[in-house]
Amino acid sequence: MAGGGCLPNADVYFDTRFTPDPRREVLWRTLCSSYFSRHIRPTDSVLELGAGYCHFINNIQAKERFAVDLWPGVVRCAAAPVKAHVGLASDLGFLPSASIDVVFASNLFEHLTQEQLAVTLQEVRRTLKPTGSLIIVQPNFRYAYREYFDDYTHVAMYSHVSLADFLQANDFRVVDCQGKFLPLTVKSRFPIHPLLIRLYLWLPIKPLAKQMLIRAVPA
Repeated sequence: MAGGGCLPNADVYFDTRFTPDPRREVLWRTLCSSYFSRHIRPTDSVLELGAGYCHFINNIQAKERFAVDLWPGVVRCAAAPVKAHVGLASDLGFLPSASIDVVFASNLFEHLTQEQLAVTLQEVRRTLKPTGSLIIVQPNFRYAYREYFDDYTHVAMYSHVSLADFLQANDFRVVDCQGKFLPLTVKSRFPIHPLLIRLYLWLPIKPLAKQMLIRAVPA
């Protein structure tokens, strides 16, 4: 579950570190229907940053859907009527101001320097409607420190505490912060099945969870 929003060699990354895996489609289809649909209405406009294979944006139900990634393959992976854009997550000039209800980013911000992330957040605030929100899913360094730098493109370390603080320092207000939301990867000995995913989401204590979830709104 990664997004190549600002990777300098996106093609190589998707050919080596982040190769296709059909289990991701099962995971994201279930997450969209069983969890993210609570926060995204069918009438919303939704943007995914670092969309990669577009598993989230293809499966979420929304009136308008946009995907951005440096990887040119995002255009091929985006299902109709998703509008895909090849470019930086920090440059959303193709979108009007105050036009998006929800911005979503999965496994992206750890690939950005703090300076890049600050600019990205400025662009997110510009594109969000006053009532809009930002949803983030990504590795939590507090729980994933052993594997964190197995990915050579990770350049920033965030826990759920530090990322929430960074968002607030950049004019966002955190409305939900879950330090443990999902396991780090689909590459495990456990089967990826919709029923098991729904059960996992329901559990009050999530074993092996090393990814965080944060929802924030413009302050």
